[in-house]
Formats: sequence, structure tokens, C-alpha cells
Amino acid sequence: MKISVQAEPFDLNAEVSALYQANPKVGAVASFLGLVRDINEGQGVATLSLEHYPGMTEKALAQIVEDARRRWEVLDATLIHRVGTLHPSEPIVLVAVASSHRGDAFAACEFIMDFLKTRAPFWKKEATPEGERWVDARESDERAAARWQV
Repeated sequence: MKISVQAEPFDLNAEVSALYQANPKVGAVASFLGLVRDINEGQGVATLSLEHYPGMTEKALAQIVEDARRRWEVLDATLIHRVGTLHPSEPIVLVAVASSHRGDAFAACEFIMDFLKTRAPFWKKEATPEGERWVDARESDERAAARWQV
């Protein structure tokens, strides 16, 4: 399991390949790549700056992945989230899950992403033509995470 909070870009192909290269039990890898958008809530976005609490953030991300591992057959997972100042079209997050079967890989990947949006301690600030603004949590993200509650 790889959990990383980093400023540096990551190599999507290398990260996904690392999940299955050495494990012949892997039959599926599902991944999600999140990119910085150039528009949010009708306003142009020049940059997105992300802050976090080192140590606390990684612990929260590891717990989200562990919660997914308890629900589905997850053979391995990678969760990378970037911090610092990013520009539109730059990768910001990667969630990749390896499993023996596609259903587990898809479900665990979606679960991790839904809870990443609602539980991970990141603070986002957008630079727009009208000035800087903090990005609030979205109700749609809360609804997405709520569907996994049992």
C-alpha cells in the first residue's frame, strides 16, 4: 500500500504498473486520476493551492484505504495527493486499487475517492480573476460518501 502526500508530479503509468507487476494474483486494477479544473462554480481558476497537516493527513488517508480493504478484496492500493500550488490540467490525485476481480477494484477505488473528498484534511484555495477564495466542501461529495454507510 502506498500513501503519499507530495508536491512533486507523479508518473501515472509507473504507479499503476507497480500495483500488478510483481503479483500474479492481480486480475484487475481500477484507477482514478483527478485533475485541476480551469473553472469552478462559474469562475475561472488560475491556480489551486492545497495545504495540509503533515503526518495527520497521511494517517487519515491510510485509514480510508484500510476501510476499503476491510470491505473488498484489495491486494494493493496507491493513493497519491499533491499539495502546493497547481495549475489547471495538472494531476492532483491518483487512487489506484489492485484486486483479483474488477468489481472489488472498482468499488474500492470509488469508495476511497468518495471518502478522500469528505474525510481527508486538505484545505484548498483557488486564485480567480475576482481574487482568492477557500473551496468549501460540496454537498454532492457528502451524499456520495453517505451511500457507503452501513
